[in-house]
Amino acid sequence: MVVEDTQKPWKLLSSEEGEELPIFKVRYDWMKNPRNGAELKAVVLDVPDWVTVAAVTTDEQIVVVRQYRFGIAEFTTELPAGLVNPGEPHRDAAVRELREETGYTSNDWVYLGWVQPNPAYQNNRLHQWLARDVRLTDPCQLDEGEDIAVSLLTMEEARQEIATGRMRNSLALLTLSRVTNLWAADPAQGGLLEDFVTLDHASR
Repeated sequence: MVVEDTQKPWKLLSSEEGEELPIFKVRYDWMKNPRNGAELKAVVLDVPDWVTVAAVTTDEQIVVVRQYRFGIAEFTTELPAGLVNPGEPHRDAAVRELREETGYTSNDWVYLGWVQPNPAYQNNRLHQWLARDVRLTDPCQLDEGEDIAVSLLTMEEARQEIATGRMRNSLALLTLSRVTNLWAADPAQGGLLEDFVTLDHASR
């Protein structure tokens, strides 16, 4: 069943700028509810686009990074990821982040599409990329605020990281789910997918 598009759009009454922070800028939009005419002040986070990379070696191991996350005060296992710089094509950002965070590079890139990380507050996109046949070619180039450990996991080991709760980053899990069956009960069915789960809007 298709959800019917019968709701009226909200009307933007005015906007005001808020605090500008290192990774996002706050904006306040005064909106009018089309259902009842009520006016409210909505918070919008103006965030740069992001990229995540599912990097897979020739023997189908996944490149993962482990780092401390301040928001939860814990270490997490994730995929290489980062911000798209102003004016930077998101493919270039994916190539750069993979090389800088892990030292791995690839000549075989597949665009998996984009998703909206949190449209309730954020206005950015997460672009998801698959890098095939990656090789370790460069030293890591970490930012001053980064301390990253790089590992290779088989598909089964990646599923174990998820099962034990060491890998909970939702955007990393979504990206991985487009290239392998994370929930396969039979390990033989848990390899790299032949038909990657891309989106119709992947070229946008």
